[in-house]
Parts: sequence; structure tokens; C-alpha cells
Amino acid sequence: MTDLPHGTDLTARDLTALEGELRAAVRGAVGFGARDRALVTMDASNYRRVPYGVVAPVDGDDVAAVLAVCREWQVPVVARGGGTSIAGQATGTGVVLDFTRHMNRLVALDPAARTAVVQPGLVLDRLQEAAAPHGLRFGPDPSTHGRCTLGGMIGNNSCGAHSVAWGTTADSVRELDVLTARGRRLRLGRDWAGAPDGLRALAEGELARLRTGFPDLPRRISGYALDALLPERGADVARSFCGSEGTLGLLTEAVVGLVEAPRARALAVLAYADESAAAEAAAGLLPYGPLTVEGMAADLVPSAADLPRGGAWLFVETGGESRAEARARAEAIVRAADVLDALVVTDEAGQRALWRIREDASGTATRMPDGTEAWPGWEDCAVPPARLGAYLRDFRSLMAAHGLRGTPYGHFGDGCIHVRVDFDLLTPAGVARFRRFSEELAELVVAHGGSLSGEHGDGQARAELLPRMYGPEMVGLFERAKAVWDPDGLLNPGMLVRPAPLDSHLRFSALPREPVDVAFGYPADGGDFAAAVRRCVGVAKCRTASVSGPAVMCPSFRATGAEEHSTRGRARLLHEMLAGEVVTDGWRSAEVRDALDLCLSCKGCRSDCPVGVDMATYKAEFLHHHYAGRRRPAAHYAMGRLPVWLRAVARTRTAVLVNALAGTRPFAAPAKRLGGIAPERDLPRVARRTFSRWWERRRGEAPGRDTAGDLVVLWPDTFTEHFSPAVGRAAVRVLEAAGLRVALPPTLHLRRPPVGDGRTVALDPLSLLRGRGRVCCGLTYVSTGQLDRARAVLRRTLDLMEPVLETEAPVVVLEPSCAAALRTDAPELLHDDPRAARLAAKVLTFAEVLERHAPGWTPPRVDRPVAGQTHCHQHAVLGDAADRRLRAAARLSGELSGGCCGLAGDFGFTRGHYEVSTACAEDQLLPSVRAAADGTVVLADGFSCRTQLEQLAGVRGRHLAEVLAEALEDSPPARGPV
Repeated sequence: MTDLPHGTDLTARDLTALEGELRAAVRGAVGFGARDRALVTMDASNYRRVPYGVVAPVDGDDVAAVLAVCREWQVPVVARGGGTSIAGQATGTGVVLDFTRHMNRLVALDPAARTAVVQPGLVLDRLQEAAAPHGLRFGPDPSTHGRCTLGGMIGNNSCGAHSVAWGTTADSVRELDVLTARGRRLRLGRDWAGAPDGLRALAEGELARLRTGFPDLPRRISGYALDALLPERGADVARSFCGSEGTLGLLTEAVVGLVEAPRARALAVLAYADESAAAEAAAGLLPYGPLTVEGMAADLVPSAADLPRGGAWLFVETGGESRAEARARAEAIVRAADVLDALVVTDEAGQRALWRIREDASGTATRMPDGTEAWPGWEDCAVPPARLGAYLRDFRSLMAAHGLRGTPYGHFGDGCIHVRVDFDLLTPAGVARFRRFSEELAELVVAHGGSLSGEHGDGQARAELLPRMYGPEMVGLFERAKAVWDPDGLLNPGMLVRPAPLDSHLRFSALPREPVDVAFGYPADGGDFAAAVRRCVGVAKCRTASVSGPAVMCPSFRATGAEEHSTRGRARLLHEMLAGEVVTDGWRSAEVRDALDLCLSCKGCRSDCPVGVDMATYKAEFLHHHYAGRRRPAAHYAMGRLPVWLRAVARTRTAVLVNALAGTRPFAAPAKRLGGIAPERDLPRVARRTFSRWWERRRGEAPGRDTAGDLVVLWPDTFTEHFSPAVGRAAVRVLEAAGLRVALPPTLHLRRPPVGDGRTVALDPLSLLRGRGRVCCGLTYVSTGQLDRARAVLRRTLDLMEPVLETEAPVVVLEPSCAAALRTDAPELLHDDPRAARLAAKVLTFAEVLERHAPGWTPPRVDRPVAGQTHCHQHAVLGDAADRRLRAAARLSGELSGGCCGLAGDFGFTRGHYEVSTACAEDQLLPSVRAAADGTVVLADGFSCRTQLEQLAGVRGRHLAEVLAEALEDSPPARGPV
């Protein structure tokens, strides 16, 4: 191999040769393509580096082989776990090792010894799940526990909420298997076990400095933990390795200790006037032996959060052998604390809901209350707990002096504060202020006896400032330690020692400075698509392997486990598309198209992502540009224009013929091939009589159905109209039973109200020439990125709906996906037409209209359990609180599952999607239905959900309106044929 100076960029020919050598040397995956590189340019920090390539090693031998090749080429090697690091240490310019794909196993668990053997790519929650049946757990638990890896936790010496009880990751490490950059295999432990040549001599020559040069803090993470090598501390090489951020060696296996989990827990929520008061109180609670003392202020709490009155809160968890013992300990803390108000929660569901608020803070904090962006960089400084209140006041003053804002929160019991600050990292002046603030804050932290990092490590964000904390001599000792372990400087260069400047490699610098020309309005991002894309800060909540409760995000990642199928992975690819360095063909990018292809447009990320990334909208935007002036996939024509084809069937009254042909294999198979439809799918049967035709006939037979109740306009969506008219009929039955007057939208252009009496019509003179029209939400066009057609359809719809917009009547939409499209897609796509926002404001779900417009109505008593799934769009956009209350009033007991059914409109019908579609259904929906007892009502308000249930499980799902209408059968019938 050629003699390349370290850090020299490789030519294209060199990269091809390097890739070839790696492929020959390892059994794991090697990726040097644009997609593989783009996915790992960033972690959860402000930094971005473009690597040469990515390797997913299968085992330690693969890691050794990568090191051997990269050592010959003098190419850096960067270890990466879940990519949730906040200081930039999981980014690099050489070869990135992705340990999550293969080296992710729990090798062994010994309950008697309370130890586990883990690989570096194992996600923390998987270890916790395996330990729980034995009454054990791993002590440290960062808020990213559902996606962070043990290797990353060891590299950063992570902590989490329970560190006041169980310490940092270093406190739980027993032995580490490590490979040095020069290929030595070491087994690190106590009494100098595994120490590389020269480390003992280095430490023993600096004993005085090691004894006096480190602040005594529970959360001192900054720098190398060389004081763990002191003889009085057991000369623990494994402990000293923790927090080294992949700069000393590469971890291949770890023996970690487990702790006994309390049998029961209670959560005391203590309310204070402000965060300083909460901070002052935190240290005084430590003598009571709490498991957590977490703090947060009102800025980070959703308005609906059920917390005691106050401006800031401490979350203090206690444990015990029983719920009563845990509660007693929590109540003792409440009595001892000087609080404005307090709440003690012992039920697990209530505790989970409260902890979710705290765990989402790392994402929530990236947006100020006014929508301004805020960023990490000074994410986790720590001071002695007794000094936390004073430090917070000085910190607030420093931010004010620089004209900056941020909301501190975090581990108050350990004196560790997280905060995201509204730095301007887009302009030279803003970046210069970021540097000045960082330098002054470092001085402030040191003045309070603190550590620049109290949890997430130094990385690039803080390493440059370590001399202010430790002095030049100690930093020089760090550099000498690095040289002992990695004399060639190949492991994660630019981190911890000889660091890159804290204001270099900022990820925002690569994005275009001028707004990109786009179709959607992106109102929450100032109309700037780049701002929408940079919402993703990398906390990776979308990478969790399972969801609890009603959560949805991200079903495609759970189905494939591939980063490019996570919301974060797709956002990274869009970021690189805009940057143009790695993904170079812009909107025509095949890499971005392929990653978005398996996005179900479920909108789960819109609500479940802490920063509200809306990948369904980004996908529609991308497809709009990608196929502009080009031939589209067949499915876009077959299913994207479904309303057109179904209206043609209705006009020609050929539903019987179409159904017969669709059910006959010689006709169905070629039709599916031509339409890009999955051969495994049965084509849904078209209704012989549409809902609107039933309505017209019914109105003609019984014209005098007016009541004194409110007028409601029932939206005849495409799916109810043509596939499930029984749902529409049931809804009319229930709405009228509740005393409401039901009308359908106009089908002719009217000049003015009234609407809905079936007799008075004021026609636009041109309306007869235009012919009858039907309203449509444009959903199928939006989901396939046919945004010009969607706009045209929506404008025609708004023309028809103008008389309705002038009334007080709500618009009831039975299909959740159509309701979501009218609520969000329509006003964002027609951001220049105020009528779209007016229509969006009128849209109500079936349950919402009954609750708001028939509040005195009592639904029929059903008295049956329910199973099924809350529609993903309902969860993400509409909310299901009214549905829950309606079900409770009707005595429908039980909870619906979260997730996505996997059919998701056209997604599950598209050729090539069947396997992922069924995997999504198996994630939540199908198991919940299979586990249901006899007599359970299977609820599925969405047509896609009902179709998926029928085709995959042979189960008939029903809309809530159908269930209530059936229960009304024992009531006196309404007039006319219902």
C-alpha cells in the first residue's frame, strides 16, 4: 500500500482499492456508496463529517481485520453504536464501524453473579428485558434507552436518571475485551489487567497529579478517567477506559454488573416556583435515598400534562418491596420537601406517562416555545449538587448577556444540567457568538467546581476547552495516555485530545442558504424545507424496536431494522441531498427515493418524534420533484388516481362486472401487474351502490327528516363512498339518533347558503355547464406526490364547499386518513388559499362531532370488550381522546393497540411492499386481535385497517359508527329507510 500521510484525502481510485481490501478481509457488510456514507455523517450533535465508508463487523475478528487494513492505509476508524452521541464523537472522516447490525447480542446472563456479557451493539432495553425476569437491571438508563447501545454507553460513560442510586456506566463495568489500533487483543480489568505497554509506568509516574487533578463530582465525565488507575482505586484499567469515546481502543465485548430492581416504585412529583428553587432543593433530598432526582421547568411540559401546579418540578422516584413501602418513602420525601404542591403516583401507567415527558425533553428542547430552533453544544455540564442553584442563576445571566435562550432540565440530584440553546449556527456572526459563549461558560462551570461534561462526553463540542478545566499539564497527560494506546492516532481523531475546533464541521454549514422551491408551505418552519429537514437532531426515538401504548413511529424501521428505513435515516438522506456533497443528484436521487419507498406515510413521526419531523410530507414533496416531467411508477397511476377510476365505475354502474373480473385470476393477475399492485393482494370489492346514491334515494323517499339539532355536513370520502357505504349509513343512523341534522356537501357550485335542507339551491350560472362534482381531500394524490393534481382537486373541493364554509356546520369525516389530510395536508399545500385553513378548522371526527354538538346524547350501551388499533393518522394528527370517551360511555372496554396496520393506503398494495406491510401488521395489530377473547369487538375506523385485518387474519373490523348503529337496533327506528 502507498505511504499516505495521515489525514490525506483519498482519490477515487484509492477509495475503490480500500473498499476492495475491506470486502476481501471481513465477513460483514462494507458500504462505500452514497447511501451508506450519508446515513452516518451525523450523530445527535451539531457536527457533520463525511466518512470514506461504513463497515458492519460480524465479530471481533472482523474488527481486527478492519483495523489491519485501515492501519496500512493510515485511515481513521470510528466506532458507532446508536448514533445518539451529542458531542460529535460518533462522526468521522475515515471508516465508520456500525456495531448495531451484527455485534448486538446478549452473550450471557448470570443471575447468581449479577453479571451479563454483552456485545457493543446491544441496545440497552434488550439487556433490561432479559434481566427483568430475574429481578435485575442495568443501573444506568439514559433517556435514549430504547436505542442507545452498551458500547456507546461505555464509550461515553453514560449515566441516566438513576445515577443517584446506581452511578455511571463505569460503576457497572467489570471487564472489557478491547482491540488496540495496532491489533492487540486486551482483556481490561482491575489490578492493571490488560494494560497496554507503558500505561502503568505513565500512571505511576504521575500519582500526585492523578490524586489532585480531578474534581470530586458524581458526574465528572470530561477527559480520560486516569484517576481510576490509582492503586487505592484498584488500578482499574476497564474503568479508566470508560468515557474514552473510541479514542483508545475498540470494544468487542463487555462484562457488566447488574443491580437488584425494586419490586415496586413510586414517583413523587414536587412542584416549585421555578427551576432555581427546584435546584436548590434537590441536594437536600439525597439523604432519603431516592432512585432519581430529576428536574425540569414548565417550558418543556405539554400544556395538557397532569402535573401539580408550579413552574418547575422534581421527579423523585423511590423503591420498596411493596407499593405501600415505595409510597411511604415518596410521601416522606414530600413531607420533607418545601414545595408548592406535590403528587405521588404509584400505578405503572401513570408513572410511564410522566417519565415520557422527561425522556422526550432532549427533543422537545430543540424548539423554543415560539418555534425558534435550539441546539446542543452545552448539553450536560455538571457542578456539585449543592452549588446547582447558584450555577443555574449564573448560567441564566450569562445566556441573557449573550442574548441567548434555553431551558435547563436534567439530573438535578447529581448537579448535571441539560440545555439546548437557541444558537444561530447558520451565520458567521452567530457561530462567533457560539464560540464566545462556549468559552465563557467553560470558565463559569470551572468556577463552580464543575465538569464540562456530566454525561455525554466531550467529543468535539467541549474537548477544545478541557485545558480550562484541567490545565495544560493534565491535558498533556491525556495526550500521552492517548499515545500509549494509539500511537498512530487512528482511532477517532479530533476527539478528546488534539481536538478539532468546537466551531468547525458544523452540520448546518453544508445546507443551502436560500430557501428551496417547494410545494408545501411548511408553516412551522418559515416555509423553508431545509429548516424542516434539520428538525431531526438525531435523538433516534424512531429507532426503537418496540412501541408501547398508542405510539406509532417508526413501523418501517421496526419491520426492517435498517437505518435508512427510520425517520432519522430518511432525514439524514434528505439533509445530504440538500447539501449536495454525498448525494449529488438532488431531487433525482435514487438513494433518497429508495429510502422513502418503504415510508408508510403513517405520520407517526409527526406526533411521536419529539421535534415533530413529518416524513410523510417530506416524502410527498420529494416524489413531486423526483417525478416531475417523468414517467411515474404504475402504482401512482393505478392507486394515486383511485378516486377517478372509482367514480368511473360508479357512473357506468359496472361494480358487479369489476368485482367479477377482480375475483377471477386470469383477469386479476395481469391487471395487478399492469397497475403495479402486489400479486399477493386481493383487490377490494367495489360497492354496488355508493353511499351518495343511497343518500339521494333515502332523501327522496323521506324528505322531511329535519330536527331541531345542529346541522352537520358528512363528508363522503372515497373509501366510504365506494368501498364501505355501510359505514356512512351507520354514521347517519347514529348522528340522527343523537338529534343532529345531517347533510352531504354540495355537488354543484352554489352562490350562497342555505346548505343541507335538500330543497333550496342557489346556483352559480356556470354550475350546470361545469356539471356535478364531488368533494375530495386529495389524499391519494398527496401520498404519491402528485401535488399539482392534489392542489387542483382541493381547489375544486373548496369551490364546492364555499357555502358550507359560511355556516357554523362542522364537517364530519369518517375516514381518519381523509380527516388528517383535510386538517393538515390541505392548508399546508394550499397555504395561499385561506379557504383551506377554514375548512381544516371545521373538520371533526365522528366522536368529536357527537361530543361537541350532541353533548346531552347518551350512546347505546354495548357492554363488550374491544380490540384493534387506533388509526395511525388519528393518533398523529387528530387525537383519540373523544373516541376514548365515547367508547367508555358505550361501555366498550379495553385499549386499542398502537403502531400501524401496514396497509397504509396504497403502500401495502404496491408491488414489493407486501413483506414489510405484513411485518408492520404483525408488530401490534394482529397480535392484539389474536389475543382477544370471544365476543370482542374488533374496531378499525380506517378502510386500510379493515382491509388488512380481513386479508391477513380473516377478521372483520368495524368502524365505531357501525358498532353504535347496531346497538341502536333495539331503539325505536328512525323515519324512512335507514
